[in-house]
Amino acid sequence: MGILKLLLSYLSIHPSPLRNPSTSLHLSQQAPAFLSSSESAKDTQETWLIYEQLLLSCLRTGDDNSARLCLQRLSDRFGVDSARVKALTGLYDEATSRSRGELEAVLQRYQDILKEDPTNMPIEKRRISLLLSLGRTEGAIKALTSLLSHSPNDAESWAHLSSLYFTQRLYPQSIFCLEEVLLILPNAYNIFARIGEVTYISASAGASNADQIEAFEEAIKYFARSVELSEWYLRGWYGLKLVTGKLIQAKPSDGTLGKMESLNQLATEKLVQIVSKFRRNVKGWTGFDEAEVLAAKDLIDRDEQKISR
Repeated sequence: MGILKLLLSYLSIHPSPLRNPSTSLHLSQQAPAFLSSSESAKDTQETWLIYEQLLLSCLRTGDDNSARLCLQRLSDRFGVDSARVKALTGLYDEATSRSRGELEAVLQRYQDILKEDPTNMPIEKRRISLLLSLGRTEGAIKALTSLLSHSPNDAESWAHLSSLYFTQRLYPQSIFCLEEVLLILPNAYNIFARIGEVTYISASAGASNADQIEAFEEAIKYFARSVELSEWYLRGWYGLKLVTGKLIQAKPSDGTLGKMESLNQLATEKLVQIVSKFRRNVKGWTGFDEAEVLAAKDLIDRDEQKISR
């Protein structure tokens, strides 16, 4: 099997290599062999996909020489004026910058490109990422708001804007952005759970007791919807157990205590199953995030300790 097919096969197993350092390292180690092979000259969609993934992986692992070769061949094929190539060139310049001054120069180039073409989405997103790297969160929020004004169906950007508002403790704005995501992706179970999380956190940040209970009840609705859409979504069950536990402690007088206890017990049972099967490496149950599984185990243990007292 040639190296092109090997890389394509690897990417089919690891579709998001940049999220995993070991995957990025493996890909970047294949770059010199691929770049010197005859297969690298094939003009196919798959070949250029490999070039882009190798470029990103090499930048992440510090192989600037291989990254530069990948970028040069992409530029030769698609032209330096291609929106995507411009963004990749900017990313290369960011990764190889050695000072804040050099990063500021890259940012200025982005702004010059956007003056000529305000709707250049790849460059606009690179500019936002660079603003964040430079510590300019307010500027990134303003830029994302501008991007969404001419691209309102960009769910990824709404989610990104939500996370930025969250870091600034602007919880209502963060929730609004997540609700916009749901208008685009109505079955996004992770977004329902995230709204539940933000609602819970905002209520825990100094709200009155009555407002806090009302917010907890609202958060439960979102967590419940998330696990209704995805039965084994750990964060949904975790949030459901956590918040129902808070309401049980508050001893509500509106007749909902029994319902809260039932939901809490159901969430506990689901989390116990997830933790047990993950730790035993049961086939089909090993894809959970390990840190989230540990957090679920800790929540279960804390709950058991309270009962035993």
